Amino acid sequence: MGLIAYVIYFMQFKAETTIANSRNIRQDSFADTVERGDIITSDGVVIATSSTDDEGTTTRSYPHGSMFAHVVGYEGYGKAGLELQGNFYMLRSHVNIFERLFDEINEEKKRGDNVITTVRYDLQEAAYNALGYCDGAVIAIEPDTGKILCMVSKPDYDPNNIDDVWAYLQTEEGRGSSILLNRATQGLYAPGSTFKLVTALEYMREYDNYDEYSYVCDSSDIYTGVEIGCIGGSVHGEVDLADSLAYSCNTSFANIGSQLDFGEYKATAEELLFNSPLPYDGAYNQSYFVIDEDSRADEIPQTAIGQGDTRITPLHNAMITCAIANGGVLMEPYLIEKVENDNGGTVKKFSTKSYGSLMTSDEAATLTEYMKCVADYGSASGYFWDSPYDVAAKTGTAEYDDEGNSNSWFVGFSNPDNPDLVVVVIVEKYTFNGVTAASVAEKVFDAYYQ
Repeated sequence: MGLIAYVIYFMQFKAETTIANSRNIRQDSFADTVERGDIITSDGVVIATSSTDDEGTTTRSYPHGSMFAHVVGYEGYGKAGLELQGNFYMLRSHVNIFERLFDEINEEKKRGDNVITTVRYDLQEAAYNALGYCDGAVIAIEPDTGKILCMVSKPDYDPNNIDDVWAYLQTEEGRGSSILLNRATQGLYAPGSTFKLVTALEYMREYDNYDEYSYVCDSSDIYTGVEIGCIGGSVHGEVDLADSLAYSCNTSFANIGSQLDFGEYKATAEELLFNSPLPYDGAYNQSYFVIDEDSRADEIPQTAIGQGDTRITPLHNAMITCAIANGGVLMEPYLIEKVENDNGGTVKKFSTKSYGSLMTSDEAATLTEYMKCVADYGSASGYFWDSPYDVAAKTGTAEYDDEGNSNSWFVGFSNPDNPDLVVVVIVEKYTFNGVTAASVAEKVFDAYYQ
């Protein structure tokens, strides 16, 4: 009796969830009778579609090619991106019963449901063009909803030519290629000076008088046998905590790091989701922070300024920034707004979800004020001093080898008093291509307000 009752309950309430699991390969059997639905941006642009010939063979195409490559993914050779996340929905059909009967009588495939994304075409285009020929990633999120408005990763590929891409990856030359890697969610990078937000937060938690902090920067100093210097040999003079963040003063933050409790430092990092799963449904890599109470003192100076062994994804950096912008509360990032049938009727709508608090509202407010200084007179001021919108930001330059070659970071949000948009950018090999992450972010913000 119990077994029968559970089977009835399962079929009524749980079956669709099990079928919809992206790991369930039986979904593909629906393709025998259903033409895969479209993927559409929030502003109505079709970015993936299907067509079926007279023999019943369905072909998948991507009208905008590589611009949406990593966020949309591909269909064939397995699946990735939204093609994987939305697979179940696009292989179900909720057209009206008369259309279904007509298709069945004529032995034609029914039109599958369409996935409406949170992505805006104009922001995706702006981010894609701004990143240009550089490798890296851009992600933009509404901090109060978690809606992902753009997601770009380069190098990219054209999903219309996935057969050629797959063939290339099997060659000797292509085996080391990372073109299928979505750097926005899976790329692990040293966070550089963007990590100073975490270090500042830990200092604020350990020292109630953090607003009295003072340090004199002479360009370089030695901490526990490790020499730390400010970028370009800059001498910042006497700085408080806000100035230290605004000017991205390495020696000041090495000094701050030397005063922290290692175990508490780790606890704060893990509250901010380092070494933890992220509340995100797509594929991603987990960020990590290796300092603990048993770490050596000489590991701290580099860690405090975002170097050392710490690694973070752009998605995770965006989540931390979203929490700061949203009063400490993280809204779970998501890409699917709703599912519609082929006639435009809503089949399923996805709601905004709160993950919870990563910090207190007071802590978030203080970090916001410090980040406003970065854009007002600090390292990002050259990009936003004459903008028609205000920005709270943190820039970063993260070395990736012993030669001083660096990646460029930007994390920030617009309209800090009532935040509109979080933008996070990583530009790889900035010291070679000369493109700063802040310049890319500026173009995304401009497109949003235009």
